[in-house]
Amino acid sequence: MTGIERNVESAAADLSCLKWRCRRGMLELDVLLERFLKHHYAAASTEIQTAFAALLALPDPEIFALIMSRQIAEDSQLRDVIQQLRHSH
Repeated sequence: MTGIERNVESAAADLSCLKWRCRRGMLELDVLLERFLKHHYAAASTEIQTAFAALLALPDPEIFALIMSRQIAEDSQLRDVIQQLRHSH
């Protein structure tokens, strides 16, 4: 297996893992997070991709509070991801 093939395989595994992590206890979060992953993640900067992965590590109520502007993220990259989630269609 070449280095390129390993990178492609690794990227596919990472996306599969992220898709699994997008599945939440709240259907609304499932839809929003999976939509971002499907339509915006690949074109996002490395910083935004990293922040998205960090967002997925948070508990559902905290993610929901961030998206609904009930809570403000301290990290600027996380705030950028939240903003993109709010405006992704």
